Amino acid sequence: MKVIVVGSSHGGYEAVRGILQEAPETEIQWYERGDFISFLSCGMQLYLEGVVKNVNAVRYETEDHAKAQGVAVFVRQEITGLDPANHEVTVHDLAAATTRTEHYDKLVLAVGAVPVALPIPGADLQNVYAMRGRDWAVRLKARTVDPAITNVVVIGAGYIGVEAAEVFAKAGKHVTLIDVLPRALQLYLDEEFTAPLTQTMQDHGITPAMGQSVEAFEGDAGRVTAVRTDSATYPADLVIMSAGIKPATDWLKGVVDLDAKGLIKVDDHQQTTAKDVYAVGDATLVPYAPVGGKQRIALATVARRQGRTAAKNILGQPMKTPAVAGASALSVFAYHFASTGVKAGNAGQLGVQTKSVYVEDTVQPPFVPSAAGNVPVYFKLTYAADSQRILGAQIMSKRDVTANINAISLAIQGGMTLQDLAYADFFFQPGFDRPWNIMNVAAQAALLGKTTVKAD
Repeated sequence: MKVIVVGSSHGGYEAVRGILQEAPETEIQWYERGDFISFLSCGMQLYLEGVVKNVNAVRYETEDHAKAQGVAVFVRQEITGLDPANHEVTVHDLAAATTRTEHYDKLVLAVGAVPVALPIPGADLQNVYAMRGRDWAVRLKARTVDPAITNVVVIGAGYIGVEAAEVFAKAGKHVTLIDVLPRALQLYLDEEFTAPLTQTMQDHGITPAMGQSVEAFEGDAGRVTAVRTDSATYPADLVIMSAGIKPATDWLKGVVDLDAKGLIKVDDHQQTTAKDVYAVGDATLVPYAPVGGKQRIALATVARRQGRTAAKNILGQPMKTPAVAGASALSVFAYHFASTGVKAGNAGQLGVQTKSVYVEDTVQPPFVPSAAGNVPVYFKLTYAADSQRILGAQIMSKRDVTANINAISLAIQGGMTLQDLAYADFFFQPGFDRPWNIMNVAAQAALLGKTTVKAD
């Protein structure tokens, strides 16, 4: 059997890995449009801040290792066409400027997504960067130490934008963070959490410019000099675009079914509407555990589960993609936060009636001094108003307590209720936590009808 995998990031890598683990004799061709396979954009901040020294280490796989396992790896080769009826793809060799066709028995599309480019004047000016992929990582790294860069404007205050803002603030630049939404990180956290995070960003030299629409990039001699919004103009020697992503699927129109946003339609087994063609990753939707249906969740964890599911089905082992809650985490200077599932801020969009309880406590018992690391922790639990089923949660502290969110994700997937969580078994040791885990405390308070609990 010959399997062609298009794309080498999370989903494509996992599809290849899954097939190799169970059927290493399979003929696999693995295609990457760039010149470097398996770069992890989610590790870019670690490289830009110098935690990881070698940009080439920010990856899952190398060409040599993949080839040693029998995988035929093709870099600088782009799949530009698909003929499902004849089980063929068109391959454009970017280096040689030649085109050929390749036959497949099974095909995995891990085509991913590309940054959204704002259709505004000045978008073609120099020093307007993205923050996705190895090439951009190398360019951005150079700009962190470029003395000609003083003012940096980041457009988009999601995870990528906040990471970029922090990188350049730590590099001593003046950073402005712009988003059309009223709060930074609004898609991931409710206001109880974004308020202190916004303050800490300001304390570190980042100027939030929320609720503003970018209208133009201004320039001089071909280089960007400012960003104009509907509210103000901000000086800019460098602009970093992180205003969302769009699926890289234009070339698939009329070949496989796409939805109105260009996402590839797949069934529970990652099969597209074309026979023997599977799709995984950021260009697809995924089953959503909290409320059912499907959502777009552009996370590495999701793509890898989809890639493994595709591999299983390709090998004749029927498997459905597991429903996920979209758990994710990030650090913003001293704070560490994580969230999963439904939040008060997106419950209406998901069409579900919810209630929430918010808890402020300390990580350890009160007798443990702050000098020993006992710091405040903030936790919010969201549940269904009728059934009291757990739907989501958010947690934040200057101690890393983010792993609690993994327990909530399991609770969501297992259909647990407040009653289940209120007395669920978690360990206690005063060097680590409280006798009642903060998840217990929140669920017990919710059962009493409380909406806020603060430590005495």
